Order: sequence, then C-alpha cells, then structure tokens
Amino acid sequence: MIYYQDENITLYHGDCREILPTLGVFDLLLTDPPYGIKRDKGNATSKGAGFYAENIRKQYHDCWDHERPEADTLRLCLGAANKHIVWGGNYFSDILDQRSKWLVWDKLQTMPTFSDAELAWTSLDGVAVKMLRYSGNGLLATEKDRVHPTQKPLELMKWCIGFAKEAKTIIDPFAGSGTTGRAAKDLGLKCTLIEREERYCEETVKRMRQEVLL
Repeated sequence: MIYYQDENITLYHGDCREILPTLGVFDLLLTDPPYGIKRDKGNATSKGAGFYAENIRKQYHDCWDHERPEADTLRLCLGAANKHIVWGGNYFSDILDQRSKWLVWDKLQTMPTFSDAELAWTSLDGVAVKMLRYSGNGLLATEKDRVHPTQKPLELMKWCIGFAKEAKTIIDPFAGSGTTGRAAKDLGLKCTLIEREERYCEETVKRMRQEVLL
C-alpha cells in the first residue's frame, strides 16, 4: 500500500516482490539491497569490536542482513528499470551480468571493523570506474544522523544519480531509511520507494518532510 506520497516521492510499505509487478518501468534503479553477510550480527573482526557488535544487535535487532535477496527477486528489480546502480554488486556477481562501469565509495574509514570501500555494479554507459571519497562512517563521519544500520550518505546517492543525467524517474525496492528518495527529491526528480519494515517507513516520511537539503 502507499504509505506516503508527495509531488516527488511515493513510498510503499510492503514486499517489493508483490509491489514491483504493479508498477511501470523506471529510468533508473538505484538501490542498496541486503548483502547477506550477516551485518546484523555486528562486525566483530577485531578484539575491540565486541561492544560495537552488541550495540548493533540491540539497536537494529537481528535478521535484517541474514540473507541476500533471491536471484529471482534481484532480476525482478532489474526488470523494473532501464538503467541500474546496485550497491554491494560484488556480493551478487553470480547473478549480475559482467559490466565494466563500477562505482566505488572510499569511506575514508576510521573504524577498523568496517570495510574501506564499497562497490556498486551498474549498467551505465562507459567503462571508466569512478570513485567518491567521502567519510560516511565512524567518528569522522560527515553525516552523523543515521537511523538505519547500512544507511548510505545522502551525498553518495546524489553522486550516483549524477551518472544517469537522463533519468527522471527512480525506483528503490530496498529503501531502508529513504536516502535514495531524499536525494531524488533534493534534485527535483521523481522516486518510488519500497520498504517492508514500517519503522523505516516512518523514518523515511520524517526525512521527506524536511526542507530541501541541497
């Protein structure tokens, strides 16, 4: 069902597998699906990370990243748009076609328990790999207000949209806290979001009702 709607944004609360077939085809798929790396269990990769891992479990609960989307689900998402940017594409290499134009987010990492960078698979034109260096995690993070455990920085998603300048409509079937929608709204574009957890739909609505953040 439609949970929220304004001039630019339509937010659905539900399962993308049920909602996507009822929608048309969009210009751009920009999304960050669960990677299935059990991030919900914390990143206790070093001795000092135990407290952080426990905090992740308490704040966000378990199972949100326990499994990645099934292949049919991801293909359904790809079929909903003409061009695609999928963060965590390296975790779906057995499903996604071989492409040359990847996007890289260098996190300027200050937390040893996080990866130094993340990769986005794209079906965009061209072959050049592009990188954005932007502090999005840890003590030196530029954007401090996070309501979702894998929330991407707003500037990162605006940067992504900039590679699809012809795109006027955007779809994000794994919306989380709505960063894709917030970026699209700030850029004057239309975006449809789908999120199955109502608590994140609530947070998305709050972000959509803020002043434009250009």
